Amino acid sequence: MIYHMIGIKGTGMSALAGILCELGYDVQGSDVDKHFFTEEGLNKLGIKILPYDEKNINENMYIIKGNSVKEDNPEVMKARELELTVYTYQEMVSKLTKMFTTITVAGCHGKTTTSAMMSLVLNNLVGANYLIGDGTGHANKENKFFVLEACEYYRHFLEYHPYYAIITNIDLDHTDYFKDIADVMDAFTEYANSAEKMVIACGDSSYTKALEINKPIFYYGVDEDNDIIAKDVEYTKDGTSFDVFAEDNYYGHFDLPIYGKHMLQDALAVISICYYERLDAKEVGKILKTFEGAKRRFNEIEAGSNIIIDDYAHHPNEMKATLKAVKQKYPNKKVIAVFQPHTFSRLNSFKDDYIKVLETCDESYVFDVHPAREVYNPETDVTSEYIISSNESFHKFETSDELLKYEDSVIVFMSPNDLSKYINEYKENKEN
Repeated sequence: MIYHMIGIKGTGMSALAGILCELGYDVQGSDVDKHFFTEEGLNKLGIKILPYDEKNINENMYIIKGNSVKEDNPEVMKARELELTVYTYQEMVSKLTKMFTTITVAGCHGKTTTSAMMSLVLNNLVGANYLIGDGTGHANKENKFFVLEACEYYRHFLEYHPYYAIITNIDLDHTDYFKDIADVMDAFTEYANSAEKMVIACGDSSYTKALEINKPIFYYGVDEDNDIIAKDVEYTKDGTSFDVFAEDNYYGHFDLPIYGKHMLQDALAVISICYYERLDAKEVGKILKTFEGAKRRFNEIEAGSNIIIDDYAHHPNEMKATLKAVKQKYPNKKVIAVFQPHTFSRLNSFKDDYIKVLETCDESYVFDVHPAREVYNPETDVTSEYIISSNESFHKFETSDELLKYEDSVIVFMSPNDLSKYINEYKENKEN
């Protein structure tokens, strides 16, 4: 039987395709006729990518449907007509979580970086499979662990079967789905209660501390009332160093090339798992020191005297954390923000928070809103102009040429959308 993946170029779907292929299954897929960065990994594995066509579907198939694929897709319709088994992405991943000792990484911010760190450490020390939201996936039948980035949107993370359930933080987001913070808390409570062994959560987040669950829960963070604590923390332009105490016992010293409190907390989530799995702290520290970041998370590019940072941040709290990290690493440079709001519902909910964050920069440029799955409603939705008009140091982003006047600056592109076109254009023009 062949696993045919409809919407295979998506980051989650492409990673899942790679995992199924490496586990020995016959995999192919289809998608729109447009280039995605995920194609490179699929091509390396020899996975066939076809344009959408109902002729791709036959009776010798299991179908996996990506979350962005609608029921009126011709291949989905053909699969339904043939009464084939059609799995959602979450249903297929759920099957994998039952096959291994699964560590799910959930939270409103920091999931991808934490998952990437976790997979790097565990894969090097004991062997681990992983599926990360930046499109990265790997599997070997002999590995014990499966590290999985688990998204709370539409309560998708409730499909999985975690041995360890990690919560990096809890915050209000995806306001097109969640009614309020109580609704978010309800989802995370159910997620935490699905853990087989224990929950490991960031205790510096007030909402995680407020969870009422029936499973053992251990907290990590910098606050003294946590179970796993970073002490004697030093933030410098070269990185972050700290000592870790676990349940009042010294575990180890860590000197890592990471920036900002949020990345320290992400590292603590990984260190917590390693502590409870009784892995040697010195070995853990050696591997963590090699961490180069997840895709589109604080990715740095040099352009003349300037540094470009490409970052996925799009919630005000994520942006705040990213900008603090920038100022830690580059304390003497100007900071120029280039921001694209993502969805009208998110902009409506956090419009004034975005303004406060961008006001911490020297200058800011704002794209038009990327609507994603939403349609603009002129009666209820605000636009980017709401932000731009609030401060004379805010400007509408027109072209990358506007950024050429800056020297000795850090230009921070923030959006979940791929802004590489503008970054590459700016870098080329700056160097020429």
